Amino acid sequence: MTDTQDALDMGFVQSQFPGLASNWVFFDNAGGSQIVGGVVDKISEFLIHRNVQIGGSYAVSQAAAEGLMLGRVAAQTLVNAARPEEIVFGPSTTQLMRTLAASMRRQFQPRDEIIVSHADHESNIGPWKELEEFGIVIKNWPLDQASMTMRLEDLEPLMTDRTKLVCVHHASNILGWINPIRDFADFVHARGARLCVDAVAYAPHRAIDVQAMDADYYVFSLYKCYGPHMAIMYGKYDLLGELDGQYHWFYGKDKIPGKLEPGNPNYELAYSTTAVVEYLVALGPRLGATGSNREKLEAAFDGITAQENLLADRLLSWLSGRNDCHIVGRGFEGAQRVPTIAFRFDGMDSGAIAGAMDAYGIAIRFGDFHSRRLVEDLNESHDSGVLRVSMVHYNTLAQVDKLTAALAEVVSTQALAS
Repeated sequence: MTDTQDALDMGFVQSQFPGLASNWVFFDNAGGSQIVGGVVDKISEFLIHRNVQIGGSYAVSQAAAEGLMLGRVAAQTLVNAARPEEIVFGPSTTQLMRTLAASMRRQFQPRDEIIVSHADHESNIGPWKELEEFGIVIKNWPLDQASMTMRLEDLEPLMTDRTKLVCVHHASNILGWINPIRDFADFVHARGARLCVDAVAYAPHRAIDVQAMDADYYVFSLYKCYGPHMAIMYGKYDLLGELDGQYHWFYGKDKIPGKLEPGNPNYELAYSTTAVVEYLVALGPRLGATGSNREKLEAAFDGITAQENLLADRLLSWLSGRNDCHIVGRGFEGAQRVPTIAFRFDGMDSGAIAGAMDAYGIAIRFGDFHSRRLVEDLNESHDSGVLRVSMVHYNTLAQVDKLTAALAEVVSTQALAS
């Protein structure tokens, strides 16, 4: 019998996510995770008890301002920022990247260079490429297809004294591979440039420490990290101070981070960030953690990693054991991989397979996942693109076994039909 011993107390974990009470097995978490129940409670609390504009002298307005600051402090804990003002809230990673690009534009001169990677999600490519109309030169840091990794030896010949910014992903939402961001930061900083990191595919899976990584800008979506439909951008405080504001003209450069949140952030969603952190902090002691909230959060992510490694190993072992399937990217190598796994079955349409899985109550997805340049570069855009199973720690080994059993039936049925 296949071992189904999970690494976490799944009774506690799953009880924290109301959406898991449905009959669906959610394996499309990289598109958006289930939400912690406490987040919903915080949103309701704000809308009932704090729902006014900040900046007033009266008590409810003060409570609204307190709620927004509590959200920033929670996000500060989540990423280990130096101060809460280094947290910028926005509706999505895509929009925050566009805000950052617009805010940095006047820092660049014609013929200055920005390096992006076609291995990234389009959010960290498109906004920078649009600066080409101002004479900025955009270069591509290519994925090494032999190793399926981003290598510094491929970045080095691209960098010159005109290179101002390098943009890269922390983990690929197709390949699942984790990049060594501190190594990248040291390399880029030594050559006088700055580093912008898309962390959307990384943030749900590992504890983030922006100070240890020395990233200059670090952006991810909270709705893929157990929270509401909102995103967070971290920026070093002095660098945020250099950015042009996107708010009214009378918001000076020193109005940090408000100048980058035009119209103000969504207050209730920002406040609900506190519940994401509270959940992680509550999980930590169940794994033996004591100490500060940050230490408990880090312990929680150690447990999350252990659970997700079991899930990834189980699925990748099954996929690699078949002779009619290939994995897009590398196999299981422990801490170097998140459980976001892309693959395809030979000669079959990925969309048809994903659609057939609906009858089993298993949610997976197909396509290019807005990493179109990567999927095209890998010659994987045919037959509806790749299949992707993206797991998080509330998934179980038993669910993976249900997935593989269903996939085996679907593939066999479609092979016979063809």
